[in-house]
Amino acid sequence: MSVSAPHGDVPTPAGGAPAPLAGAGPQVIVVLTDQQRWDTTGAHGNRAGVTPEFDRIAREGTLFEQAITPNPVCAPARSSLQTGRYPTSTGVFRNGLPLPQDIPTLAGAFAGAGYATGYIGKWHLAGEDGPDGPVPPGRRGGYETWLASDRLEFTSDAYRTVVHDEAGEPVRLPGYRSDALIDAAIRFVADHHDRPYLLFLSLLEPHHQNPTDDYPAPAGYRERYEGAWLPPDLAALAPGAPQGGAHRHLAGYLGQIKRVDEGVGRLRDALRSLGTEENTVLAWTADHGSHFRTRNSEYKRSAHEASVRVPLALTGPGFTGGGLVREPVGTVDLMPTLLAVAGIDVPDGVQGRSLLPLTGGGSDPGRTGSAFVQISEDRVGRAVRTSRWKYAVEAPGADAWNEPDADRYTETELYDLAADPYELDNLAGLDSHRAVADELRQELLVWLARIEDAEPEIRRAARRPAGQRRAESFPEEVPWEGVRFGHGPGR
Repeated sequence: MSVSAPHGDVPTPAGGAPAPLAGAGPQVIVVLTDQQRWDTTGAHGNRAGVTPEFDRIAREGTLFEQAITPNPVCAPARSSLQTGRYPTSTGVFRNGLPLPQDIPTLAGAFAGAGYATGYIGKWHLAGEDGPDGPVPPGRRGGYETWLASDRLEFTSDAYRTVVHDEAGEPVRLPGYRSDALIDAAIRFVADHHDRPYLLFLSLLEPHHQNPTDDYPAPAGYRERYEGAWLPPDLAALAPGAPQGGAHRHLAGYLGQIKRVDEGVGRLRDALRSLGTEENTVLAWTADHGSHFRTRNSEYKRSAHEASVRVPLALTGPGFTGGGLVREPVGTVDLMPTLLAVAGIDVPDGVQGRSLLPLTGGGSDPGRTGSAFVQISEDRVGRAVRTSRWKYAVEAPGADAWNEPDADRYTETELYDLAADPYELDNLAGLDSHRAVADELRQELLVWLARIEDAEPEIRRAARRPAGQRRAESFPEEVPWEGVRFGHGPGR
């Protein structure tokens, strides 16, 4: 027995869920948060309990534990998510630059394969020569259905959201901002439940409200997290941060994330109601993190984990039961990953690699075991991040607003993430770590040659005496192999 479907002509079983689409590719949803640190999630050890839905996605699907943005600035990171290229290759190496129309995009590839495509929320890729709100059709990255503002932080506040439709007309969405956008996403998946689609849901939360430098959580949510556990970097550095730092802002920030997490739960409930959950790939990540003005004068634009490490979890076909992936990956890899799971050819020029081979305990011999980061706007910097080490360089005297790269860099940071995961002890220049720095310098040069076709000079950091410091904790001169066990007989 079946009843007529409220949308389209796919027959619906009496139980309420539509019949599966025979031979169709998966439906795909990307949830992008803005300025969300990786350690806000329970899956990464946060004690505040604000992300039960993200944690469930990570537990049931695949969690990429060490996901790194290609650039800790909004527009550059977003250009990579839409193209699978690093920001210097998209030309969007800083905010205010438009995404070129001649670069193949995520939406263009899915549309070419017969998918409906939709974009909801913050875009930030139309360029500084346009208004904050409406985005011309040619600058929408190939998305068909459109309900967005270019710079959403300037066309909305917590409870008044104005976005723009396909015709560029303003549309008012009632409710708390993330709820309003997720409600629009639920309407999209309902209207397209009977055909393959790509939906990119780009939320502003937990980004600050620029005019007030505030993190406006829903009523009552900030109060839940006042005095919450501070990550070690914020606990150590926030007392000296300008404008109140994390002590002022963290409660609202966590309250925003809590409401987003609840909203994603509602979105997944809608998929379950429509009977499409098992055929839907859902990815949740962020454009970059936030150090709450503890590393420079604003919230990001540094090589530190707080800026560059983000949550990344996927569930659905290809990812359900995929487990934990521990090696570093880049969010630049998300675009080719989604194309691969949908069986769509990856366009020429894509620099990311599909993450699918890493799921379920798999491996990818073509990966280097490190992630590459470009830093722009207030400095021209580069970094390489391995499972244990972070190595960063900066171009002295560079015009960071106008120059995407440099011919000469100087070492600025070296962190041992095994001993110092929150990067409170900079080891750059220590004699004890010179060999480590030289190895990472070579790794970075390989990345620069491959991604930027560049061979810059990298100068060593000023030399510092190491004292008792060593790169390895066990003394080289002490024997280990072949030494008898303490419970064994002596000679």
